[in-house]
Amino acid sequence: MRKKIKSSLFAKVFLTTMVILFGVSLLVFGLLACWMPQTYSNRLTAALKERVQDFVTELEQVAFLESGGLFDWFIQDPEIDSVELYHSNGGLVPLPTAEFDDGWGGNYAQFAFTDDRTATPVLSSEYYFSFADSNDRYMLLVYGEAKQVAQLQQSFARIFPLILLVVLAAAFSVSWLYSRIITKPVLAISHIAEKMSDLQLEWEVDGRRTDELGILGRSLNTLSRKLSFALSDLQSANRKLEADIEHEKKLEQSRTNFFSAVSHELKTPITIIKGQLEGMLLGIGVYKDHGKYLARALEIANTLETMVQEILTVSRLETADANFKKDRLDCVQIIKSYLCEMQDFIAEKDLQIHLDIPSEVFVSGNKMLMEKVFSNLIGNAIKYSPQGAAIHIFAFAKHEQVEFAVENTQAHIPEDSIPKLFDAFYRVEQSRSRKTGGSGLGLYIVQEILRQHGSECAVCNTQCGVKFSFTICQ
Repeated sequence: MRKKIKSSLFAKVFLTTMVILFGVSLLVFGLLACWMPQTYSNRLTAALKERVQDFVTELEQVAFLESGGLFDWFIQDPEIDSVELYHSNGGLVPLPTAEFDDGWGGNYAQFAFTDDRTATPVLSSEYYFSFADSNDRYMLLVYGEAKQVAQLQQSFARIFPLILLVVLAAAFSVSWLYSRIITKPVLAISHIAEKMSDLQLEWEVDGRRTDELGILGRSLNTLSRKLSFALSDLQSANRKLEADIEHEKKLEQSRTNFFSAVSHELKTPITIIKGQLEGMLLGIGVYKDHGKYLARALEIANTLETMVQEILTVSRLETADANFKKDRLDCVQIIKSYLCEMQDFIAEKDLQIHLDIPSEVFVSGNKMLMEKVFSNLIGNAIKYSPQGAAIHIFAFAKHEQVEFAVENTQAHIPEDSIPKLFDAFYRVEQSRSRKTGGSGLGLYIVQEILRQHGSECAVCNTQCGVKFSFTICQ
């Protein structure tokens, strides 16, 4: 029970308020029970004093034996309980009243309406005076009736249990209502603070209050919205960071795989050249024909040089800034220039080139890199097309974009090889690639360049052959 009270703000405020109200109410009742009878007694004493002073003034104007009527009149007042007369020597003097004429002889010295003086509280006053016929001093002791004071005290005593119940009920009701009003917004804010600690920010405090709690509630609403936005931004930044980290891991793995493949690809031509040179130096067998194997070594060296150049191009692409210089290029002019360079090779293979391009088509890109894209795609079509095949080249602008495609006929790529075509050093047919001098990096470079230009190359088998295509912004 004590733990529940300690852990509950409502219980603490309720009990504290109830104890304070109950204690204050009892204190007020106790003060009233003490002060009201005392105040009433003081009022009666003042009235009695005024009346007795008037009576004493009248006694001083008459002789002792003639004062009986005055005493008779005075003691008949219902507010007078008893009267005693004393001589200056301290002796009790019988009152000269008509009520005691039969008993006059010094045997009586007082008059009272009741003998039970202890049962009723009285208000006493004493006064000194002299009768008109004597210089002797007398002391008049008057006891006033105080039944009203006793009744008032008894009334307070009788109603005390009822007052106690009323005060208890009122204190309970007021304490509960007060605790409810005070603690409700505080408990609501406390509940919301618990949610905030768990990063649950989908709530809103009632901000209609105009007091400090209302200001606190509106501040919490503002804090919640700002925390929600900050947390959302932080989560977005965290997701982006995770994506960047994952991308960096993939790039690192790609670099590792690439340089592993580079090592393997370079090892083969170097081993061949080394073997041929050693054979020629030692004059072993067929290697005595130096002219023949020197030509072959030169051919392999040229292939090796081309491969090194391609590797350097890949390296520059990986380290290049995404904001490299872009120009407005006429891709039609680039295509025609490359076809002129390959005219002898085209004629040697008796290839039919079909151009479906306008007079000019402009794109936005880096001149050197885009020339590499077009030369690699068209060059592959020329290299890997059989004798007498046809090559179709398309280029046209559409919706502020340029679509390019090159299709070489009488050739197909196995479907399982298509997803791997843009991998570094991947060759569909190793023997054919070696024969044509391909490095296995051409399509990989094309894809990297296009990605830096916001595009991507696609490849598919058609009814006539194989088509490579991409779309790039003008």
